[in-house]
Order: sequence, then C-alpha cells, then structure tokens
Amino acid sequence: MNNDTMSQLKKDHIYNLMLENKRADGRKFEEYREIEIKTDIIDKAEGSASVKLGNTYLTAGIKIQPGEPFPDTPDEGVIITNIELPPMASPNFEAGPPREDAIELARVIDRGIRESKAIDLKQLCITPGEKVWIIFIDIHVLNDRGNIMDAATLATTAALLKTKIPTQRYQLNTDENENDKRLPIRNLPIATTAITLENTIILDPTDEEEEVAGAKLTIITNTNNTISAIQKSGREPLTTTQIKEITRLAREQSQKLREKLLEV
Repeated sequence: MNNDTMSQLKKDHIYNLMLENKRADGRKFEEYREIEIKTDIIDKAEGSASVKLGNTYLTAGIKIQPGEPFPDTPDEGVIITNIELPPMASPNFEAGPPREDAIELARVIDRGIRESKAIDLKQLCITPGEKVWIIFIDIHVLNDRGNIMDAATLATTAALLKTKIPTQRYQLNTDENENDKRLPIRNLPIATTAITLENTIILDPTDEEEEVAGAKLTIITNTNNTISAIQKSGREPLTTTQIKEITRLAREQSQKLREKLLEV
C-alpha cells in the first residue's frame, strides 16, 4: 500500500468521523487537548518552559547577551527566534539546515511577539546605537503530534514571563547589590490554529488531521484581543465566513490559554 493510498484512507476515516461530529481522539471540533506547562526547566537559560499539548512536546529556552542594535532601531533591543525540528521528533523531519516549515514557524512566532509589543524593546537599550540586549529564543520540538505552532508560542510566552536580564553576569548593574530584573513584558501573545476539512473548522489539529486538512490558519491574538500575526497554509482557499469564524474562535480560545499560562 503506497503513501497516497494510506493518506486517502486516513482522510476517509477522519472525514467519516467528522460526519458523525466526532474526532479520532474523542474531542469536540473546538476542543483543545490537555495542556501541561512547566517553567524554569533549563538551569543555564535566562528563562525556559516546556509545553505538552496532548502528545506534542517541546521546550523553549531564552538566552540574553549584550550586542549591537539593528541600524534602523538603534535604541531598541533585538529578538532572534529559532526552532529546531529534529528527525527524532517526527518521521516527516529531516536532518540538516532548517527547512522551510521550520523557518515559517520561527518567523510567525517572532512576528507575533514583535507586533504585539510583548517586550518593551526600548528598555533593553544599554547605549543607544552601540549596545543593547539581544534576546535569543530557541525552541526544540521533542515530539510532533500536531499543532506545533500553538505549543511553541505558548512555551515561548511562558519562558519570556520567567526571563531575567543577566546584568550581574555582564557587570552592567549600577548597583552591585541590585538583583537581575525581569524582562519588561507588556503583552501575552497566544496562537490559535484551526484547519478546515470540507466545510468543518477544527481547532488544535493532530498531525494526522493536519495531513488531510484543506487549509490551516493560525491567528496570534494579544491580551486585549487585537491580532499581531496571521499565517495561512494549505492547498484550499478560505472563505470570508470561515476566516471570521476562526478569528472569533481564536479570540475566545486564546483567553482560555492565557488563563492557563498565568496559573503557572
């Protein structure tokens, strides 16, 4: 049995369940899998977190060091986001340089943080035009069972909330007795991802659901329900009605995820 036949069988199975208002794992179409968030899991990182979303599991680590600002923002700190998709996490991942899907994931997460103004980057300026704090966000996927985007954004936001600026290590404190301060967080961007199968909208897709989806849409919303990033993929178009409905669901679901995050 070739891959195309297997893919069609999966699609038929998922579609037949959908006609009965069911999913393979028993969830409702708008229901997320169980979420577990842990923070401060990496001793040598300035901030860190892990997220389990069902069987999808990944970690986010934050490192901060002084460096030069970008020429067009001489008085703002810098954010650099990277995500690793190792072969051990999924048979669909390959060894070697970052693939297109890894680059896409990192860019969307990065965009959600920047456009939400989640971090007050001006407070990360040490000497205008010369030295600022550079934030390195490194996400490692350990097991992919679908919806990496939402899990990665949640882990990143959780890690940033716990991050401290290492002024003592780099001897940049004016007061030697002053402790390292928390990163100046002003917003909590949360990603919500939906797929479409025929005319049905499904939240938090598993890897098998993603494989047979017609389209996938991720919306990153902020604490005040504004939108800081949108990313669409998949071979099929989305109608205006579908986009509006996914946006409504994203705003509703992100508040639940944000509450979960603040419990940690």
